[in-house]
Amino acid sequence: MPRHEAERIARGLRALADPTRVQLLALLVESSDGRRSVTDLATELGLRQPTVSHHLALLAEEGLVVRSQEGRIALYSVTPTRFGDVVEAMRGPEPVAAAVAPAVLERIADDLATRFAGVLSAPTVDRYVRESYELLAERARVTRYLPSLTARFAADRLSAVAAVGHPGDRPRVLFVCVQNAGRSQLAAGILRALAGDAVTVLTAGSQPAAEVNPLVIDALDEVGVPLGAEFPKPLTDEVVRAAHVVVTMGCGDACPVYPGRRYLDWDLPDPAGLSLDGVRGVRDEIESRVRSLLGELNIR
Repeated sequence: MPRHEAERIARGLRALADPTRVQLLALLVESSDGRRSVTDLATELGLRQPTVSHHLALLAEEGLVVRSQEGRIALYSVTPTRFGDVVEAMRGPEPVAAAVAPAVLERIADDLATRFAGVLSAPTVDRYVRESYELLAERARVTRYLPSLTARFAADRLSAVAAVGHPGDRPRVLFVCVQNAGRSQLAAGILRALAGDAVTVLTAGSQPAAEVNPLVIDALDEVGVPLGAEFPKPLTDEVVRAAHVVVTMGCGDACPVYPGRRYLDWDLPDPAGLSLDGVRGVRDEIESRVRSLLGELNIR
């Protein structure tokens, strides 16, 4: 990490060391239009206006908030390019992932072996379960709900293995971006909402994050699209091999190319670091492209 970047992060952490400033940022994040006046903030927190102005000035110095003027009223909002950083900082540190007990992995493997009985062998299922656990814990840095996410990730991968060579009638669409925390999750949520069970939807990331961008969840919720229990997961070979359509978004050449698959590249901004308004713009553009894709798949 460059020195100047380390210094910027350290300054931001110092700015958030005071609980009053954390409360002010929380109020700005939760505001309906993202802006609040000093008077509103002071009333909300039961503080004097000079005290609130002092804390806002410190936050502005560190680039976390910006000031705008409407007539004689000064309004403050979170700096758009720092919105994601602020939300993430207020969530607190991630817990350290505890190792999943071997007995738990055996239970997951036994359950999935029952599910895929007659299709995949028990040793194959066991291998995918253990590999999926390692990928999530080490590569994706998952810390919460690791046993259940291991089961879901392994099940998705095993379903893809079973589908290779037996594609069936239902299209399988794979969305791939860098972190699998923004664009691919937006596209997957919208496609599931529009197509239901008519399409099998999968996502992956070339460099998966630890969790989905919270602003992506908010942007989808605004239009009634549930993300459910989705989570970032690594890109693996079998999900590409099983897909009919592979849509990449900013992940370069990380996705392997197999004959017989349709590959699309959607050049879209990464929601990481964007304000909620910026994420809304990405969401709306993705929705337009997803609707076009549905039309091409003859799914209305």
